Amino acid sequence: MTAADHRAATRTTLTDVATLAGVTPGTASKALNGRGKLRPETRQRVLDAARRLDFRPNQLAQSLISGRTWTVGLITTDGIGRFATPVLLGAEDALGTGEISVLLCDTRGDAIREQHYLRTLAARRIDGIIVTGRRTDPRPPLAGSTDVPTVYAFAPSTDPDGINVVSDDRQGTQLAIGHLTGLGRRNIAHVTGPAHHAAATDRAAHTTHWLAAAGLPLATGRVQHGEWSEAWGRQAVRGVLATAPDTDAIFCGNDQIARGVTDALRESGRRVPDDIAVVGYDNWDTMALASRPPLTSVDMNLTEIGRLAALKLLEAIDGRPDPGTHRTPCRLVVRDST
Repeated sequence: MTAADHRAATRTTLTDVATLAGVTPGTASKALNGRGKLRPETRQRVLDAARRLDFRPNQLAQSLISGRTWTVGLITTDGIGRFATPVLLGAEDALGTGEISVLLCDTRGDAIREQHYLRTLAARRIDGIIVTGRRTDPRPPLAGSTDVPTVYAFAPSTDPDGINVVSDDRQGTQLAIGHLTGLGRRNIAHVTGPAHHAAATDRAAHTTHWLAAAGLPLATGRVQHGEWSEAWGRQAVRGVLATAPDTDAIFCGNDQIARGVTDALRESGRRVPDDIAVVGYDNWDTMALASRPPLTSVDMNLTEIGRLAALKLLEAIDGRPDPGTHRTPCRLVVRDST
């Protein structure tokens, strides 16, 4: 009998899934709900069996037995979705294996709207909350949600006992500087965003650290702080070339700045990457691929941040919270600008 014939004859049960996967029903339940300490290959075998049999657990029965609603909230301040959307996709990938629904709430950075969503989510008796945003600056913990397991993704919480999942900017910056020095570049400038943004100050500090570790100073003697914009990138190039005309590489705090930098270098008669190599940050395709030439950029792996945040949330819901800051590694995407 094929899987399709089996489904037609009777409703697929958890026992059917367990039998096909070669495990006990209890193990199959843990694998589907993201619970318990199972070997990755065991969990994957159960998930594959559930897909083959088109297994759909009875959500009402699960809720009555476990006291869970199998829904989590995702609260974001990133209305554009530039950072929140990849985080959401990663979270849904991890939560979807346990048939958990995600309710997206965009606060637009408004504290009153955030409280409204918290009340709405509480009324739905959600199992947990993932909080994300458009900046890496630490934020106050959610007010009035102490009884609901909460994980902060990308934008960490100031709560010392909070569960945070963030990008490893120190490692990401090391990738960029190591790539440039590996290419033989020795006069490297750093152009980045506002000094009051954590992403800018952190990446600047890491840049000077890794340059010093390589025995190199900043080409211009200081970090060039400005706006997160192409206009600032174009403006900064004039100052960099005037101060340090022998600059042979520019590491930028984001891809928008880097695109402005490449435009200004081209207009000044400097060739990228022959004369000056350029590295961006974020690996935002809209910017990185539209730049001329296409940008080498540090990818923060936002989808992985969302996936790990979801797994940490499942652990917390299961009574095994793992407080602290968990960092996901970045990767360097090399393109024509280097």
